[in-house]
Amino acid sequence: MIRVAHRELRRIIRKPRYLIILTLGAVFAFVFFATLTDEGQPHELPVAVVDGDGTYLSRRLCHELDATQAVHVVVVYNNHGEARRAMQRGEIYAFYEIPAGTYNATLQFRAPSLVLYTNQSYLLAGSLSYRQLATMGKLAAGAVQREVLRKKGVDEDAIMGQIQPVALKTIAVGNTEANYQVYLMTTLIPGIIALMAMLHTAYVIGRERQEHTVRSWMRKAGGNAFRAFLGKMMPYTFHYTLLMLLAELLMYGQMHFPMAGSWPLLMLVSLLLVTAAQCAGCFLMGCVPDPSVAMSLTSAYGTLAFSMCGFSFPVDAMPLPMQIFSLLFPLRYYFLAMRDITLFGNGIAVCWPEVCVLIAFWLLLLVGAFMFQRQYERRIAC
Repeated sequence: MIRVAHRELRRIIRKPRYLIILTLGAVFAFVFFATLTDEGQPHELPVAVVDGDGTYLSRRLCHELDATQAVHVVVVYNNHGEARRAMQRGEIYAFYEIPAGTYNATLQFRAPSLVLYTNQSYLLAGSLSYRQLATMGKLAAGAVQREVLRKKGVDEDAIMGQIQPVALKTIAVGNTEANYQVYLMTTLIPGIIALMAMLHTAYVIGRERQEHTVRSWMRKAGGNAFRAFLGKMMPYTFHYTLLMLLAELLMYGQMHFPMAGSWPLLMLVSLLLVTAAQCAGCFLMGCVPDPSVAMSLTSAYGTLAFSMCGFSFPVDAMPLPMQIFSLLFPLRYYFLAMRDITLFGNGIAVCWPEVCVLIAFWLLLLVGAFMFQRQYERRIAC
């Protein structure tokens, strides 16, 4: 196994471009997502107001909307058609329509209606702008009601009891700042590095077949495919685990992402993710004799992991067959363990099922080596 690892290191030194390109790809992905979401959440989203009332109330609502950090009122339109066309052109994500007579109807207790339009074609921008505008609309309604009751001479405590009879206190657990960067990078960056490790490991095995060097590779391993696969994996395991740990040090150290648990346990889970991804690559490359088909299957399997791991769409909300299918991806178990460790501070007593499943992915290496051994022996016999 050590001889195979030495042989692989010499091959890397002779042709380092693949390792360099993938390493630069991982660095680019980290820098890209770190700069893309450096503010945590999108700010100053462009919105508009259709002011058909033109009174103190509508002007105050526009001012309060523009004073918030999440949205920015870029223009006040005179009619609904102009705002609708601006939304269709992608110039704004949402707009309020304040109909004429709103202020007078409010003073006469006739419950006027404000209409909120949001563009849900852009999921994140549409959702954030909707949440902000809906909140401001409720606050504005409460402010107007408070002013009317004050003019009637109602006591301040009684006013608050009518406006908000039940106070709701919201406590965010885990990602307390609702930082989109924490949500995105903590799963996406390790997933990208694991995908690169799997593809690179599968590629170097397939290259042995393409270059017709399988016999010399197996001789270095004493004719044992399991030792040949392990030796082939070792340099890439070290390299991609190191990349993973450097990324996590930057995220949880320099960038101050929430880290409530144990660093050694997170490092262990990261190592297990890299090795599990490599074992999956070895399995596919060992079972499929054609390197091109095997690489295509490896790529499809690796990219599906981002959809099936549950960080963007909850697995519990998927159809039952898809929930079962999600169990086949190591990134799913890394996501569950990482969430428990970093956000909730849980230890191995809670994370041990995910750790055991990641270790169980090593069985794929045994199956892949067994299949490769049979193919090699049949070829030698022929």
